[in-house]
Amino acid sequence: MVRIEFLGPIAKASIHIEANSLRDVALYLQEDSELSVWLDKLAIAVNDTMVCDLDYVLKDGDKISLLPPVCGG
Repeated sequence: MVRIEFLGPIAKASIHIEANSLRDVALYLQEDSELSVWLDKLAIAVNDTMVCDLDYVLKDGDKISLLPPVCGG
């Protein structure tokens, strides 16, 4: 099981799901209309390391952080 945390303006509580890869996570999140609008804009970190490959293999206990774009100054 992996933990997914939603950062910034997504403002959703963390969830735990069964997933073998980031592709599994993306497919799961596409089912939620509230989250699906963010999917093409997010940066993704696994255990605090940025990852760009949806085929990235996940291990039990991994933490996936979804980072929406932000603006600051």
